[in-house]
Amino acid sequence: MKRLDLPEWPRDTVRAREVQIALQKKIVIKPLRKIPELIAGVDAAFFENKIIGIASLYRYPDLTPLQDSVSIRENTFPYIPGLLSFREGPVVIEAIKGLETVPDLILFDGQGIAHPRGVGIASHIGVLLGIPSIGCAKSRLVGDYCEPGAKKGSSSPLRYKGKIVGSVVRSRDNVRPLFVSPGHLVDIDGAVEYVLACTGRYRLPEPIRRADRLSKDRSLRP
Repeated sequence: MKRLDLPEWPRDTVRAREVQIALQKKIVIKPLRKIPELIAGVDAAFFENKIIGIASLYRYPDLTPLQDSVSIRENTFPYIPGLLSFREGPVVIEAIKGLETVPDLILFDGQGIAHPRGVGIASHIGVLLGIPSIGCAKSRLVGDYCEPGAKKGSSSPLRYKGKIVGSVVRSRDNVRPLFVSPGHLVDIDGAVEYVLACTGRYRLPEPIRRADRLSKDRSLRP
């Protein structure tokens, strides 16, 4: 994985938005170059003034769990919608870099290009690390859509400012949809394909679900 482009993470919102605008120009949306062999899911949880980042590595396509990497850091950025990556990004990157093998694709519990400035956490970290990435959020941040059908695999376009920025996807029959958008080095169709391929009996893709569970478990420990 390459070194970060930024010498440090901004701690004020003005500089953070400037960084997002600069990073947006580096995002590449295109079909995934090859079928991934290793997919990681990442998530973060909070306790007191600390953030726990988890990266869970899976073999694809059989979805065998291979490794979990944990990172814990001080929380240095406030909760501001649209600036999630500056709050969770540093600890998430540390967790990803703690994996013994670099993943071919990373799934984020957050947004990709379906973001006010087109740079959600999946896009932000994907660009910094140079790894294909997908945003798979449980709720909408921007855009309009029509409710997809009730069956697993049903989807509808997510539109924002006249552009399709993602897809609203039913990952299980009769459950609330997920908001899927490409982060970096993958397109919308590919993002939907891999999210569904990684989803089993539960609403969330297995790599994200494991990372989510482990991060919450760690945050509850005394």
